[in-house]
Amino acid sequence: MSTSFPAITAVRNVRPWGGEASDILIDGSEITQVVPATDAPIVETEVDGRGLLAIPGLVNTHAHVDKSWWGHPWQSYGGEGGTDGRIRHERARRDELGIPSVEITSAVLAEFVKTGTTEIRTHVDVDLGLGLRGIEAVREAVAAYDGALACEIIAFPQDGVLRRPGVLALLEDAAKAGVEHLGGLDPAGIDRDPVGQIDAILGLAAEYGTGVDIHLHDGGSLGAFQFDLIIDRTRTLGLQGKVNIAHGFAIVDQTPQRRAELLAQMAELDMTMTTVAPVRMTQFGLHEFDDAGVRFGFGTDGIRDLWSPYGTGDLMGIAWQYARGSGIVRDEDLLRVVQLATSAAAPFAGVAQNDLAAGSRADVVLIDAENPMDALVRTLPRERVIGGGKLLFTR
Repeated sequence: MSTSFPAITAVRNVRPWGGEASDILIDGSEITQVVPATDAPIVETEVDGRGLLAIPGLVNTHAHVDKSWWGHPWQSYGGEGGTDGRIRHERARRDELGIPSVEITSAVLAEFVKTGTTEIRTHVDVDLGLGLRGIEAVREAVAAYDGALACEIIAFPQDGVLRRPGVLALLEDAAKAGVEHLGGLDPAGIDRDPVGQIDAILGLAAEYGTGVDIHLHDGGSLGAFQFDLIIDRTRTLGLQGKVNIAHGFAIVDQTPQRRAELLAQMAELDMTMTTVAPVRMTQFGLHEFDDAGVRFGFGTDGIRDLWSPYGTGDLMGIAWQYARGSGIVRDEDLLRVVQLATSAAAPFAGVAQNDLAAGSRADVVLIDAENPMDALVRTLPRERVIGGGKLLFTR
């Protein structure tokens, strides 16, 4: 399956980051120049920006594109609560809904694209019932965009690692097949063996040169202990710059001194975090993380899946949720939140540079807004979306 998107050579008369009217010139998938806007006639391969705000493509750093029920009739919430209960419910119903499949993933990607996401890091379930079939489906759905979407995959053992004999071998198979990251889930809460799971996953990553991206929901001192273990193994195995902790709810439970100690160690090892900005929890401290030098990104998590009916796929909505939940109101902080949702998050998707500047990947989102702060607080519709130099969406 492939989709044809027109190649773009320029995005004319836009205001990058709310600045002066400019033309963004593109060669293939790269921005070559940003120059003052001209009044030359707009040709077929150029986009008329109509003076709109331009920001870089949004980066979804924590997605589950393999397992939504988007496109199906409404699915009522069922099963038991809690992580284990949701896992059991999903396993019972996923075959009935055709999860995973190229069609399901394609529907999710289409929602991402129309809201401006052009770069993605996604978890994809790997377990004894699926094998690597979900990874294959996601790769096929992404390939249909012919390079217009940047996407890295995490082989995600949703049902546990050590408690399901054979899953560790599947993760090794995924690493051999070229998956970019290996995942994990609550080493203590799910596998009941934090040392065992962390040693196993990070050991495989060190052996095969992959990244690591571990879901960690456990809070309090138990969660902090697992932070300690992951930090220690990252240092011992030489995985600097390759380890991410997703959710990491325990980080906000700690005393300021304990949190500062954890963040300092993570910064030393260039460890990162991702958050879905949960509405009922304390958010990561914007200045605290920036001052410590710990990068974090935003993600949509699952959208309309068997875990929850919520979610639209709009990463800007998650950034808004984070900003509102953090009480962020000053311009410089609102701008920083937009940067975290765009340019600053590029490495999470394996992109070297995602900005409105020469040398950047040609990912451009146009919004009818005064400036990035206005676009964030009003979560305005995306008017045009360009990914990898191709026009992906027009409102």
